[in-house]
Amino acid sequence: MDSDFLVIGSGMAGLSCAIWLAEQGNSVAVVTKKNLADSNTNQAQGGIAAVLGETDSFQAHLADTIQAGGGLCDENAVRLLVEQGPLVIEDLLQFGVRFSKNVDGGLDLGREGGHSHRRVAHAKDLTGAEIERALIERAKSLKLISIHENHMAVELVSSRKLGDLGEERIVGAYIMDTASGNITPFCAKGVILATGGAGKVYLYTSNPDIASGDGVALAFRAGAVVANMEFFQFHPTCLYHPDAKSFLISEAVRGEGARLKLADGSCFMDRYHPLGSLAPRDVVARAIDMEMKKRGEDCVFLDTTMVDPAIFPERFPSIYQTCLKFGFDPTRRMIPVVPAAHYMCGGVAVDTGARTSLPGLFAVGECAYTGVHGANRLASNSLLEAVVFAKLAVDSAIEWAKAQPTCGSKPAIPPWDPGLAVDADEQVVISHMWNEIRELMWNYVGIVRTDKRLARARRRMQLIRQEIDEYYWDFKVTPDLLELRNLAECARLIIECAIARKESRGLHFNLDHPETDDGRFGKPTQARRGVDGEYDIID
Repeated sequence: MDSDFLVIGSGMAGLSCAIWLAEQGNSVAVVTKKNLADSNTNQAQGGIAAVLGETDSFQAHLADTIQAGGGLCDENAVRLLVEQGPLVIEDLLQFGVRFSKNVDGGLDLGREGGHSHRRVAHAKDLTGAEIERALIERAKSLKLISIHENHMAVELVSSRKLGDLGEERIVGAYIMDTASGNITPFCAKGVILATGGAGKVYLYTSNPDIASGDGVALAFRAGAVVANMEFFQFHPTCLYHPDAKSFLISEAVRGEGARLKLADGSCFMDRYHPLGSLAPRDVVARAIDMEMKKRGEDCVFLDTTMVDPAIFPERFPSIYQTCLKFGFDPTRRMIPVVPAAHYMCGGVAVDTGARTSLPGLFAVGECAYTGVHGANRLASNSLLEAVVFAKLAVDSAIEWAKAQPTCGSKPAIPPWDPGLAVDADEQVVISHMWNEIRELMWNYVGIVRTDKRLARARRRMQLIRQEIDEYYWDFKVTPDLLELRNLAECARLIIECAIARKESRGLHFNLDHPETDDGRFGKPTQARRGVDGEYDIID
């Protein structure tokens, strides 16, 4: 399969790239391991932050983002983000996104934790789904985009595999048809990773089942630099119910007046931060975790009765109906909530043009580390980052592709070689190791960490990875095995980066190193695969 560009992932970042590339006359292959709409974007409730209000300013949005980022944000990247914000909102409107309007006909702007102004454009509480709908319709209308659903990336292919002794570059990928198991080489001048996050590395997460860290693992194995994997954001307020699968209660609910409380009805967030229930997510998640452990309770509560009952069902229809389904009327009683793994703030390191350290490989969306989020993501900056850096990636990728030969003018990527691998004799091994990784990460590398917990996690992950490697080479690959392998890679990266950062900052809180140390650790943690296949932390 040959095309000008290969986009791996079909969320907001990936589809935006594909659309803009095709509109400029480039052929684009989009591969997605499930259906086109199965993405983290589709799950996003709150909205997309941008300077849209008369009293707001770029400087205020920049300051809020940097404040939330714990001193690790790249100011140039953040400035680029906020200044492009209003422009990409216009782009989304052109794509047909139907944002909620106020009584005057303008965009209805919400406020979320860490924001000093109302600047969150939304489509009620289904913003991600509405954006995804519009992007899918646009992508399907463009003949230069070929869409490959139920296809999964196995490995990236570099020029060295083709016998090219010049500068190494990425020239395509091996892609599996998950229905048939067939693996086909896809050749492209440029490859764009847009695979989303890795929330399934933890036992409890707000992410869909697809979030297994595929892009980070693919890039890392190919030799790309990754950064800040220790910073994993836990959303403070997921519905606590055995059948709710960590359903998210958007931060926008607190923006409309809801407050976090204990079972006795007392507020507690004012003891932890001046912004109380609207404090940044890392502060709120740690506070909830601390209160639950201190009191031996399974959850805390979000008092949504403080929100105007006439507004709640209209502003938050999905949350309202889901809470009713599980027996909670949010206009009459408090909602039980717990933190859950939500957003990966680290990822494949890129510059402001979304270029990775490997020529020909670009990364956008949650799988990329742009420098915007630093040590903690400001609420609703993620969708903005996805589309802003998608636009920048398109410019960089087109510039790169102009100097590259077409796929037909260079040696073809060889067929996938399964070696001596045979069909697996039992699948229970995969599910067992998957569960073991997720429990290990939740217990030892969660909201609060210690040196001892991290050391235990490292030792156990070394054994698990060895078992996975043996299984990978002995048996034919399957989608479940690929996800397990990628999940283990991301888990190990999170552990190694957490061990390297001997301080507490943003989303990384270590009881053995509770203070922030700007002198030694006031920069991103970077890692690259060593020649022995292990993890080299780049100083």
